[in-house]
Amino acid sequence: MKAAGLQAGQGIVWGDEMRVGLRGPVRQVWAPRGVAVSQAVQIGWKYLYVAVAIDPMTGRLWWAWQKNMKGEEMARIWGIWAKEPAIAGWVWDGAGGHRGEEMQAVDAPQVVQPPYAPELNPVERFFRELRRALEGRVYPTLQAKQEALEPILRAWQADPERVRQLCSWSWIRKALTNLPVASEAP
Repeated sequence: MKAAGLQAGQGIVWGDEMRVGLRGPVRQVWAPRGVAVSQAVQIGWKYLYVAVAIDPMTGRLWWAWQKNMKGEEMARIWGIWAKEPAIAGWVWDGAGGHRGEEMQAVDAPQVVQPPYAPELNPVERFFRELRRALEGRVYPTLQAKQEALEPILRAWQADPERVRQLCSWSWIRKALTNLPVASEAP
């Protein structure tokens, strides 16, 4: 983060995208011993994505729908977020859409975490909570599933302390507070 020019006290967010589709996974459920569990499973191949950015220090959360994982679609959303005064830069994985020409043109520092390391991104933990609330049901359309997720996202967005408790890991707080402090202009 230091090499990207980020400094302590700036709004540094972690971000990622979650695929939302009509192919519903089977979820673990509790049942008495000896009772067969039956779950409805939905098989469909329509998807959209929800992009999420979380500031683990303040618990602020941004989210937006995107139709695919292509760089131009991602740059549209992250370009808007880069203009937010509360976001100085972001940390995320090295997905192909993140590394594309369109995303590199977005004027904000970007820190890429190692590939295949979701345990380093607190947004992945947030996505587990979203999936827990969303999956295990059959939705008639992709729009119905999207409409079911929106109030869940709004509830999390309205409760920064809950987001902070979930995503403000000690090593992240330590890394952010140990960054150099911006020197004040004379």
